[in-house]
Amino acid sequence: MSLQEQIGEVVNLTVSREASFGYFLTDGTEDVLLHTNEADREYSVDEKVQVFLYTDNQGRVASTTTIPVVSVGKYNWVKVVDIKPGIGVFLDIGINKHLLLGEEDLPTHRSVWPQIGDLLYITIRINRNHRLYAKLATDPIMEELSIEATSKDYNKNIQGHIYRTAKVGSWIFTAEGYKGFIHESQRLEEPRLGEKIEGRIVDVKVDGTVNVSLLPRKQEALDEDSEGVYQYLLSRNGAMPYGDKSMPEDILERFQLSKGAFKRALGKLMKEGKIYQEEGWTYVKKD
Repeated sequence: MSLQEQIGEVVNLTVSREASFGYFLTDGTEDVLLHTNEADREYSVDEKVQVFLYTDNQGRVASTTTIPVVSVGKYNWVKVVDIKPGIGVFLDIGINKHLLLGEEDLPTHRSVWPQIGDLLYITIRINRNHRLYAKLATDPIMEELSIEATSKDYNKNIQGHIYRTAKVGSWIFTAEGYKGFIHESQRLEEPRLGEKIEGRIVDVKVDGTVNVSLLPRKQEALDEDSEGVYQYLLSRNGAMPYGDKSMPEDILERFQLSKGAFKRALGKLMKEGKIYQEEGWTYVKKD
């Protein structure tokens, strides 16, 4: 197999000769340059060297003794370090040359493109011109990597990274190693590819995968809703023309809440002795 056919892989070669700018390594048939800047130390002729093969800016086969965290067929989590609209995102794989994940392999909507610092699970693919590109892990790959959740994990808080996005929902790989799905109804906004998110397990399926919700628990949502209503009241000097009898569409327009959620928020505030209602209006109780 030629060195060109092994681009993107880790190979063992032998130092055939030294030059002022580095070393020429050989597999017995072909030579490849190990530039001084890519060598971790000085080498002697006939010494064995483990290197990673890649293509330089001129498309030539080059080598480095810095072994990246990914290679052809080997996957890992890598960090996004740059974003180029119209081109794609660049990833740090541990060598001087950043790896490109092309625009064609990214979500259609820019709003869910990864941002700098996000993590993607990828491997290396080689195109027909022998250039290195990133390739996102597919569902079968994530399945191999994952472990099965159990019924004990129900309602558990989790963290993880989004590895796939679609209109119907997002797929997550959790810190525990669970493979999960977030239905579009279980999120307030669509998370980015590679984004680290926090949620909770709302279902453990027979195959050990999980359904995840990014929505707050009912009590957390109630606290947030009641605080929003109370702050609105305060902004109106303690009085508002909304109450239990208000029209659902008016409540939705003003508070972005359903009538049921609004009534629960009012009930909580009344139970806490913060408000009272009178003739269709709601008032803050004065001390």
